[in-house]
Amino acid sequence: MGEATLWISEREVASALDLGEAIAALSRGFAEEGRGAAVPMEKTMLGFGDHATLHALGAAFEEEQLVGTKTWAHTPGGADPVLLLFDAKNGSLVAVVEAFALGQLRTAGTAALATDRLARPDATRLAIIGTGKQALAQVAAVASVRPISEVRAFSRGPEGRERFAERVVAELGVDCKAASSAEEAVAGADVVTLVTRATQPVLRVDMVDDGVHVNAVGAIALDRREFEPDLLARCSLVVTDSLSQAKNLSVELREYYGSAPGGWASLAALGDVVEA
Repeated sequence: MGEATLWISEREVASALDLGEAIAALSRGFAEEGRGAAVPMEKTMLGFGDHATLHALGAAFEEEQLVGTKTWAHTPGGADPVLLLFDAKNGSLVAVVEAFALGQLRTAGTAALATDRLARPDATRLAIIGTGKQALAQVAAVASVRPISEVRAFSRGPEGRERFAERVVAELGVDCKAASSAEEAVAGADVVTLVTRATQPVLRVDMVDDGVHVNAVGAIALDRREFEPDLLARCSLVVTDSLSQAKNLSVELREYYGSAPGGWASLAALGDVVEA
């Protein structure tokens, strides 16, 4: 690495960037993608060991003259992602960014952006399925763009979901109750966020009322699925942050659009929605 290369730690990322700034940056980035000024790199993924995965993704931003790639290994013992940022003119390494907090902000910010563009303006009730490392940021994301007054949380372990509900109240100041089932959490919800590592659907078609917005976050590999694919037939619009990743890595979307009339043509890109 050259002398000018920056190494940005997790602590520095957390102190320099908040969710609102992340949402604004993502809005600009997706808008640039929508008009062709940003070009995403197709995500690659390798499975190994005990349900572990190696990932790489990235993008080139023409106006900023920057290109970057993020890589990480997700293992049962954890993950330690890094973002490598390069000067597009000469290929020099501009920065190495410890990217766990950055990834949380990006994932949560994308859900916030989608919710802001697609959910009903008067949405007040959120159901979240999954209470792991990404979940609190997902609640904060939805609450940042909608007047959420009630959250119901479900995950497999009762102690974990009770602790999570307490954290939502203490850290976000939003009323949150632990639900005893996914059905209980989703009943009456305006927004449903799925952020799990489920391998079988946790959201059935009959659980979702008309007019509900669903954020499906967790099923990012072919061995995972969070909702029944037939749910997509009820949607007025289905949007993905990455068309290539959806086609390659989403079992739910592949099963539905592989046999749906018109195939993949009705799946929209978030960049086009933001740019519109």
